[in-house]
Amino acid sequence: MPFATLFSNVAAKLFGAAPVGAADTVEPELIKIAVEEIVNAVDPRLCMISGYHGKIAPAVARTITHLRTIARDLPAPIALSGSAWGADPLLNALFATADDVPAALGRSDELRTFFQHPSNAAATEAYALLGMLRTERKVMAPAIIDGALRHDVVQTTVAFSGHRLIAPAADLVACRREVGIRIFRRLAALVLERITGLGERAVELEQRKALLGARLRLLHLRRNGIQNIAGGARDESAEIASIEQELKATVDDYVEAKASLATLAARIDHINAIFNAPAEYVSLGRAALRVDKMGFKVAADSSETAQDLTLSELSLGSGLRAVIAFVICQRGELPSRDSQLARAAKELL
Repeated sequence: MPFATLFSNVAAKLFGAAPVGAADTVEPELIKIAVEEIVNAVDPRLCMISGYHGKIAPAVARTITHLRTIARDLPAPIALSGSAWGADPLLNALFATADDVPAALGRSDELRTFFQHPSNAAATEAYALLGMLRTERKVMAPAIIDGALRHDVVQTTVAFSGHRLIAPAADLVACRREVGIRIFRRLAALVLERITGLGERAVELEQRKALLGARLRLLHLRRNGIQNIAGGARDESAEIASIEQELKATVDDYVEAKASLATLAARIDHINAIFNAPAEYVSLGRAALRVDKMGFKVAADSSETAQDLTLSELSLGSGLRAVIAFVICQRGELPSRDSQLARAAKELL
């Protein structure tokens, strides 16, 4: 089954308009569906293991419970347009200028493909997930302190970059569902990354084992060899002992890595390692932010004019964290591809 259709049933139940079920209760049918789709994604042969469902189900239930809380905290959509930039404080903070908004729309191949698809010919708008990176940097800048202008004040700038629009859909429910599918795909991909990583590690250890073995044989051949006829032979006992110790450790690691790849049961362990700890790999947080029109952070107790914002930050493990917002994109706001190419060429000059 192609990845595009995996997890659609689970995502529909978790990331629809209003996720059903209590926070600490997961429907058995939903667990069953999720287990089957995870098995299909990771390795369909796992279904040959007796009782595979029961081995995976508790971890899957834990992940579904966690994702259900994320689904309930997803932000409400906002209009994404150049005209809304001046009126929406959040949009104003996320984009440096009004022109940056249509530029971000135009860079989205997914959004352009959505509007160009025949089934969406009549669609005037699309819902999508906007993601971007937030960076903060200390700078020296002018500021009014105690009523006087100073030019050497340490301030913190807040900037957003790498804006990307994904998962466009005709309505918010479909967009949320697509985002849910991609989160599940991410978790399944993490399992496969662990498995392939072990395979690469096993290859490295096998090569290291061969090199150490060859070096050890060479030292034994040279010990008390005819090359020592001229005297001044070096005592290589210490090096031999060191290599023997390293070789033993390498062999043990190699055997362990191969064992983790050799059996289907080991792959279930890898699935459980990810799905038993979902918060380590997927989380949604809130970050309070107070900034002025210039993008400088403003202290909470300051009388300076500023906007109080709440950012939604999605973490996907391995240090990947993005500020996210569901947005409504108007077809009329999407610049033509020719204008995008012209803009790109101008920026290169």
